[in-house]
Amino acid sequence: MSEMQDYQSSLADEASRKFETFSYLPELSRESLIKQVEYIVSKGWNPAIEHTEPENAFGHYWYMWKLPMFGETDVETILGEADACHAAHPGNHVRLVGYDNYAQSQGTAMVIYRARRS
Repeated sequence: MSEMQDYQSSLADEASRKFETFSYLPELSRESLIKQVEYIVSKGWNPAIEHTEPENAFGHYWYMWKLPMFGETDVETILGEADACHAAHPGNHVRLVGYDNYAQSQGTAMVIYRARRS
């Protein structure tokens, strides 16, 4: 068995910070992002877009970008809203959430855009 990798991260080093599951992987390509949205839609979860400042990303409160997209199944519409949020708030992290109505919780949440650095 191989040894576990230690991710050297700290609050002082913004580039090293990890947020949620997919932040430990290379940035998602557009095709990979489409597959994630397709998965959310296939599960019947309601997609939503949230954003926050990098310094607040460890908190529990993220700002909602509009209302959750109840019943939305068009992948391009969902990604269009994520892109619009990212364009409107380039200094914020943007995450995609899939709300599971049955379990009344988040089925998934992933940071899909990190804040642009100046």
